[in-house]
Amino acid sequence: MKQYSHPAVYETDPALNITDLMLARRDKNPAATMMEEQTEPGHWEPVSAGEVIERVQRIAKGLMALGVGHGDTVGIMGRTSIEWTLIDLALFYIGGAGVPIYETSSDEQAAWIVADSGMVAAVAELDRHADVIRAVPGWDKPLWLLQDGGLDQIMALGESVSDDALEARRVAVKGDDLAAIIYTSGTTGRPKGVELTHTNFVTSARNAVVELFHICGTGSRCLLFLPMAHVFARMINVIALSSPSVLGYAPSIATLTDDLQSFQPTYLLVVPRVLEKVYNSAEQKAGHGAKLKIFRWAAKVAIISSRELDSRGGLTPVRKVQYAIARQLVYKKLTKTMGGRLTQAVSGGAPLGERLAHFFRGIGLTVYEGYGLTETTAPTAVNPERPNKIGTVGRPLPGQSVAVADDGEILAKGPHIFRGYRGNPEATAQAIEDGWFHTGDVGTLDDDGFVTITGRRKEIIVTASGKNVAPAILEDRLRGHPLVSQVVVVGDGRPFIGALVTLDYEMLPGWLVAHGKSPLTPEQALIDPDIRASLERAVERTNKAVSRAESIREFRLIPGDFTEANGYLTPSLKVKRSLVLKDFAGEVDALYAEAAKRRSAESAR
Repeated sequence: MKQYSHPAVYETDPALNITDLMLARRDKNPAATMMEEQTEPGHWEPVSAGEVIERVQRIAKGLMALGVGHGDTVGIMGRTSIEWTLIDLALFYIGGAGVPIYETSSDEQAAWIVADSGMVAAVAELDRHADVIRAVPGWDKPLWLLQDGGLDQIMALGESVSDDALEARRVAVKGDDLAAIIYTSGTTGRPKGVELTHTNFVTSARNAVVELFHICGTGSRCLLFLPMAHVFARMINVIALSSPSVLGYAPSIATLTDDLQSFQPTYLLVVPRVLEKVYNSAEQKAGHGAKLKIFRWAAKVAIISSRELDSRGGLTPVRKVQYAIARQLVYKKLTKTMGGRLTQAVSGGAPLGERLAHFFRGIGLTVYEGYGLTETTAPTAVNPERPNKIGTVGRPLPGQSVAVADDGEILAKGPHIFRGYRGNPEATAQAIEDGWFHTGDVGTLDDDGFVTITGRRKEIIVTASGKNVAPAILEDRLRGHPLVSQVVVVGDGRPFIGALVTLDYEMLPGWLVAHGKSPLTPEQALIDPDIRASLERAVERTNKAVSRAESIREFRLIPGDFTEANGYLTPSLKVKRSLVLKDFAGEVDALYAEAAKRRSAESAR
């Protein structure tokens, strides 16, 4: 077993809880802006550290008056917002634990989370969120609706609670106390409740701020738009609140471009699909003809320039001239659409393709890819400022260890590892052995501690010839085509590797215009020969990353798409592979049957 340990900058202090980080920031400068609140579209009001803590304390008192006790769980369902964060922080303050319910959770999923977590109350943002909770069989607990002034109502209840009583509750919260229960996305089976403690968050945040101070240091601004129900956004929230960062919250992807331009962040938390959308949208907006050629030339210059920084430490004289031209023609316009000040991003949740990482670094936005799971309180590895090894997910944060078992599985150890699955000691024992958490991912570890993820252990495909194939690299590369939305690589027990592909119908109109084609319906697009030919070329480019035995030989376009709404994507935008393979088994069979029929006909000629 190969192992790498990164010495801690801050050792675990069992007396500290998350509120100690918040109060330390306030005490340094109560008047300094901690958050900005969007009071109307495009207008952000600063909220000082002192004001944030005051609001949190008032909400915490209200929760105490409601009878929320030490160790009690409270549900939170709503969009990413400052209110979501304030409620979460108030629960930290009194030793309660927030239990997020994803906006897209079905009635059945919500009922499971409510029952399994044992929540004593819930807070919902909108009527549609409250309706999901009210629909849970037997629900008779307090439910506060933010759109109807629920936060003010909670605060009003706390007026009878003294400052001394609140502080007594706060200091009673220790590092090993429960801070949150976050339910796994559930790509397979029923979601498990991951119990995270204050120590999990505190040690990760304190060490991460040191490692990532170039991102979240003085003058930094972060706009959070990913779901607060996900551990990735939750951890960044704590990191930002314990650093000099100013936080803003964007409730909807639909308004993200406007919010970026008005808030002007210096760094973002993203998933690769967001970056793919930014690139594909920029290419589409370039139109066609000369403008499209200029964009693609500039994109190539960005990628080559980034690669030269790694290989040569700088740009060649010719490249400097090309880069200067490309910056004026393309890069400045693109960065302006993202607010104009954005220079860094942290990416996680799924593999980030090297091409995309080099492109964004080439235009001036350095993406630091990281890796983690709900069970590791998000980051168990992240790329540092130097070296940022594109293609890897970085090295362990200070205080953490990573290992690769003999069978290639990634293992993690440290104070960031969760304490267990809610009410499921058997699953906990299977996941943690001798202090090492078995992630289920497979990959490699270099001598400098940098981790490369090659796939999920359960997703490894074994073809009929016995070839082991990790689908992630193929899926990631093929999704880079502007018309591709989702890809599921298949081939377990089959003679070769194939793929099910869905189209991105938002990108379709622009692609058709750029290629001089008339509008097509979704049904027509699935059988259009030009679209097919373009995707075939994309498959050829994708296959250059793997051996012939691992390459995609056939693909099949299927109608519709995989989304959260139809249940084929998790809230963190991961494809539920087992469900897709089950429901689209006929499509998979048809892919191989048609391939066999065609090859038989070719042999007969």
